[in-house]
Amino acid sequence: MAETATCLTDVAKDENRQYQAQKTPTTRSRWLRRLLTWHWISSALALFGMLLFAFTGITLNHAGQIPATPVVETVEARLPPDLVESLSARAEASPADLPDDLRRWLADEGIGLGNTQPEWSDYELYVSLPRPGGDAWLSVDFESGELLYESTDRGWISYLNDLHKGRNTGAAWSWFIDLFAVLCIVFCLTGLGVLYLHARERISVWPITGLGVMVPLLLAILLVH
Repeated sequence: MAETATCLTDVAKDENRQYQAQKTPTTRSRWLRRLLTWHWISSALALFGMLLFAFTGITLNHAGQIPATPVVETVEARLPPDLVESLSARAEASPADLPDDLRRWLADEGIGLGNTQPEWSDYELYVSLPRPGGDAWLSVDFESGELLYESTDRGWISYLNDLHKGRNTGAAWSWFIDLFAVLCIVFCLTGLGVLYLHARERISVWPITGLGVMVPLLLAILLVH
């Protein structure tokens, strides 16, 4: 009886050790859990941006085949003489910003300039207004007081394409592109880590990964001139 009890106790201890070993996560499982966590977080944060940049990658690649009809708006007006005189006098100092009285007058005409850097000369004020998907410009002749404003809108496809390129989008969008690129790097590297941990169970991991590397390399080396 004593021997039987001892055997049962040993069996119970062995089963408990096996159970504890199964409960204790291995290094591989801990790394897999961490990589999957960072993988899904980076993919969630980069989801919309990846869709946007993938879509605009197609539209940029076929920009010449996508029809676009620019919409041009032109405004011709004559500034009040006192405003023209004040502008002509300020031109000698070449100030970095536009005077408030000119901004108010333009706002009444439905023209907004935002934070722009004007170009002053002895006879003319010129303001360039580039923006995603279009551009605009404004000029004021100091001799005649004539104001000419022209705005061009090239459509939403052009707008999205310029977002892709970061063209005339400002500092905030430039920062977004940099942060988005970092998220994509995290997404790719954590995905590679998950592939590495699963490679022992799935023999097709490295051949498919190698194919994804070799196809663009061979196309760039052999077919891009």
